[in-house]
Amino acid sequence: MAKKKEQEPKKFNNPNVVGLRAEVLEQPITETLETNFMPYAMSVIMSRAIPEIDGFKPSHRKLLYTMYKMGLLTGARTKSANIVGQTMRLNPHGDAAIYDTMVRLSTGYQALLTPFVESKGNFGKVYSRDMSYAASRYTEAKLAPICSEIFRDIDRSTVDFVDNYDGSMQEPSLLPTAFPNVLVSANLGIAVGMASQVCGFNLNEVCETTIAWLRDPEHDIISTMPAPDFPTGGEIVYDRADMESIYKTGRGSVKVRAKWRHLPKENIIEVYEIPYTTTTEAIIDKAAELIKAGKIREINDMRDETDLGGLKIAIELKRGVDPEKLMQKLFRLTTLQDSFSCNFNILVGGSPRVMGVAEILEEWTAWRTECVRRRVYHELEKKKEKLHLLQGLERILLDIDRAIEIIRGTELEAEVVPNLMVGFGIDQIQAEYVAEIKLRNINREYILRRTAETEELEKDIADLEDVLQSRRRVRNIIIDELKAINKKYPVPRRSSIVYASEVESDDEEEQVEDYPVTLFLSREGYFKKITPQSLRMSGEQKYKDGDSLRISLESSNRCDLLIFTDRQQIYKLRLADMEETKASALGVYLPSRLQMDDGESVLTMVLPGDYKRQLLLVFENGKVARLECSAYETKTNRKKLVNAYSDKSPLAAVIPLDSETDIACYSSDDRALVFNTSLLQTKTSRTTQGVGVMSLKAKRALVRAVPVSETQIKNISRYRVRSLPAAGAVLKPEDREEQQLSMIED
Repeated sequence: MAKKKEQEPKKFNNPNVVGLRAEVLEQPITETLETNFMPYAMSVIMSRAIPEIDGFKPSHRKLLYTMYKMGLLTGARTKSANIVGQTMRLNPHGDAAIYDTMVRLSTGYQALLTPFVESKGNFGKVYSRDMSYAASRYTEAKLAPICSEIFRDIDRSTVDFVDNYDGSMQEPSLLPTAFPNVLVSANLGIAVGMASQVCGFNLNEVCETTIAWLRDPEHDIISTMPAPDFPTGGEIVYDRADMESIYKTGRGSVKVRAKWRHLPKENIIEVYEIPYTTTTEAIIDKAAELIKAGKIREINDMRDETDLGGLKIAIELKRGVDPEKLMQKLFRLTTLQDSFSCNFNILVGGSPRVMGVAEILEEWTAWRTECVRRRVYHELEKKKEKLHLLQGLERILLDIDRAIEIIRGTELEAEVVPNLMVGFGIDQIQAEYVAEIKLRNINREYILRRTAETEELEKDIADLEDVLQSRRRVRNIIIDELKAINKKYPVPRRSSIVYASEVESDDEEEQVEDYPVTLFLSREGYFKKITPQSLRMSGEQKYKDGDSLRISLESSNRCDLLIFTDRQQIYKLRLADMEETKASALGVYLPSRLQMDDGESVLTMVLPGDYKRQLLLVFENGKVARLECSAYETKTNRKKLVNAYSDKSPLAAVIPLDSETDIACYSSDDRALVFNTSLLQTKTSRTTQGVGVMSLKAKRALVRAVPVSETQIKNISRYRVRSLPAAGAVLKPEDREEQQLSMIED
């Protein structure tokens, strides 16, 4: 069968295209994505944004390796500009990007608890937005002592080397870190379609945890590594359940608040440590905005007094102000209290993976084990080579004169080695070694001294071979190295821990203004909170093409809102936290605002009130569950509730219930039934499947359920049932919603 000719791309002559090729080629979007977008996306993911198991991005690794080859681990400091210039041999992305990387890794910038670059000069501060670092020609740098553990045995085949961008030299694909730097060094990166946000942990706690985990994989990690540690200090508002979730899944958020002290004599509050995620300028700007808006009236002046002694924000109080209450308000309204969002996305074997702490330790241990094995194998091969040479030297021990005679009696230089091989029964490598011995060393004492090493080498070789065969001994080597690092580099914890139950908070309800609002939710998940005044001015709602209204509710600004999704999850919103919008705006996209899972969609929204009402959860399989709304009330004010309802059938409707009432259910085969909620018993488990209400035929579903008062049914008795489940009655034309709507339009 003849092969079909490949279809050539269509060509379009365009007079507006000027150049050597005045034509436009038509290309399918899939081919464009494959040939143009995907290579770029993979390049960003693999070679730029996501850290690998050694805890470094490629830019970090190239810089540190260049400094190592420059002898800056033990040598004196050199100009940063010199380092940047040398690094460009490995990193061709420009001197500015390289210097930015150096700044972030430096001791002066204070972005890392365990910095890798020892700096001199102005390197700026991580907690200041406007405190710029000096140009590279004015600063100096060298590697910090901790880097000796980063480059340990790098010259002993512990890691692979690859060609640089132009093939002129080689660089390591990973650095053989002797401790889990992937957990020690904070890393943030945004790739294409994914991101990585790894918080830093204390070096000593990480080492202790790794040692304990190596000895017992069931070790409770949180007992030795209770929480992250941030270089800017602050207080971690600790919730063990949330922390366990982060450790298990690699996702979540850590709440951090500033440290402060009150000076009564000066009537001043001094803030001396702030969250890692903010800056002094951002805090002061936000406070100034709140003061201008009249939301904070207790402050006379607020200024940045940061100097060489460290960070300090001075807040001058008005007379009679309670500093505790003011700070609680500032924690709530400014970034003096902020959250670090965790996303432990790490490249392992060339693939990005979101991992928990235990998984990271497992992957790092496996990788470090391979590094140790490669180092041991390298040493083993070196000792075997030396032993082989000494064994050849032993052959000529008793007859040195004969060796001299063979060499002197050989006319051609090229025949010296072959003649020695034949004369003493040794191989070419041994013969080459013997032939290269200096004349002064051809004596019995020298040869006996060298060959005496043979027995010791044989013992060393046997020991190294045993190490390679023993997982226990390799593990013990890793543990011993971690113990030495832990003892050599003590790092005090900067971020203290306070339990959420011990943290005071101001009465937020008193601070929130209460007024009526109307809530709108579209089918694609766009949310609007509109005041009555705004609604009167412009009542026409704007939606995206193909989108429409799903539900609207009347409420007040102080109320909570429950958002039901198709993943059996509920997100809790405070309406006061949502900005007001206009009818002419699209609104807030809830999946993005609430940081929903990929592919998760909004189903409906419910006003829980004071959580004393009940809810009817209506499922497509015809079952209905009656629950107390208090099942969704949380003492810790969690924003997300998982396993919020049964996953046995998709959710068709959620109906708030304040008293017994009649409910109308509609099926996909144009049937309806009306039942009273008194027929349903209240369940305690929120994951209950409910009880059968509507009997459905195969491939039919319950598609809608609403209170009877909201329907257009004229003859309710036709559809009313006295017992459950029931099939319902066929809808009459006058009872159809579509009919009623058409009559209204007419």
